[in-house]
Amino acid sequence: MDFTRFLEIAMTCSEAIAALTAIVYYRKVKDSLYRFFAIYLVVILGCETLGMFIPYTSVPKHLFFNYFVIPLEFIFFFWLYGYLSLKNKNLFYGFAAIYILSFIPNELYFLKNKYIFSFNYTFGCLLLMILVILEYYKQINSENILNFTKNRMFYINLGVTLFYIGTLPLWTFYLQLYWEHRYFWDLYINYFRISAIIMYFLFASSFIWGKQNYS
Repeated sequence: MDFTRFLEIAMTCSEAIAALTAIVYYRKVKDSLYRFFAIYLVVILGCETLGMFIPYTSVPKHLFFNYFVIPLEFIFFFWLYGYLSLKNKNLFYGFAAIYILSFIPNELYFLKNKYIFSFNYTFGCLLLMILVILEYYKQINSENILNFTKNRMFYINLGVTLFYIGTLPLWTFYLQLYWEHRYFWDLYINYFRISAIIMYFLFASSFIWGKQNYS
């Protein structure tokens, strides 16, 4: 087994471990809104599993992910950060609306023009990056900063930073890297998989070490 195949399998396993951890620790979060994070991890695992069988159907796999799975991920994280953690529902509604509207220029221009490989993913990551920075600011200025290991959002925010923000340049300039800088593309693809593995383990850690009443 080569290293690339090993990372692909490890990605799937880490995602399954995060979903299983969410199920096992569901009782711990069932009385808080973080229960929806547990449900989200199970749903995403289900989507990824379903995606494995889509090539054997008449439904194009890229349409399933581009127009359902990826928007679901971004809109959920907008809710998790804006509504739940930062306690600003207008931030959630505003970012979700702007993200949905970004499909208009994507359909009109960026499907044919590949200067930006995935406009929706790029735009979603930029919005998510703003929320990540706001969350870091909130954590740094918290009176409980020394107890950061008890904060669920510490694990979630770190995982999102490594994966979504860390791979933003890859999915923005995917084709340019692939055709003109193949060596860096290979390295970045491996980072994409490794960061996904770490992210899902961090998500699992948020259930194990995160505290219910932490603020």
